Amino acid sequence: MELITLRSITKTYQMGDIAVPVLKGISLAIRQGELVALTGSSGSGKSTLMNILGCLDRPSAGEYWLEGQEVSQLSADERALLRNRKLGFVFQSFNLLARTSALENVAMPLSYGAEHLSEREARERAAEMLTRVGLADRLDHHPSQLSGGQQQRVAIARALINRPPVLFADEPTGNLDSKTSEEVLQMFERLNTEDRITIIMVTHDPKVAGHANRLIRMEDGVIQGDAPPAAEPNQKTPESAP
Repeated sequence: MELITLRSITKTYQMGDIAVPVLKGISLAIRQGELVALTGSSGSGKSTLMNILGCLDRPSAGEYWLEGQEVSQLSADERALLRNRKLGFVFQSFNLLARTSALENVAMPLSYGAEHLSEREARERAAEMLTRVGLADRLDHHPSQLSGGQQQRVAIARALINRPPVLFADEPTGNLDSKTSEEVLQMFERLNTEDRITIIMVTHDPKVAGHANRLIRMEDGVIQGDAPPAAEPNQKTPESAP
């Protein structure tokens, strides 16, 4: 099943009298359950594409279908509602509330969610998600009492609390050491494999991209490569290989 479909997506920013094209006709389909790495150098358009995929911005032209709904021209309020119901986000900076426990940080999105859970139900679900990411013994700890890796796990639990079908991870290991990065990436793999959560990671790090089962490489606002990571560098298929 195609979860996401983009058709001829463009994005142009107006800088005074100058039009600056950033995305130049992106067409793309992502199926339910994929683990995708979106890569490219600075200025390639990957962050702009993620902002559109994450309904943080609208394209200048083209169609964006998410679970069968065309969402490219939704209003800001409609996009916010869609993000809360269907999309989760994990960023390089953990964005946790410093004076709030891990449990309360994770439960926070439920307060403006569509399910209207009671406080007890919200806390139970938050505890369940923290257990899922290996932090059952850290429910009452504040961010300052947690390591970087633990803080990112809290952020992942918070992103998944509304049970979205898609998780976006923007440079998710950028503030972590190599060992902790590997642990977080292995967690993404488990969530993808066991829970069938579609994960789209934006990264410039080949080691991070290597954990994906599909690598989409951006350059100058267009897709220059789309293949499994191992095959991507030479872009050779059995038909094109000598």
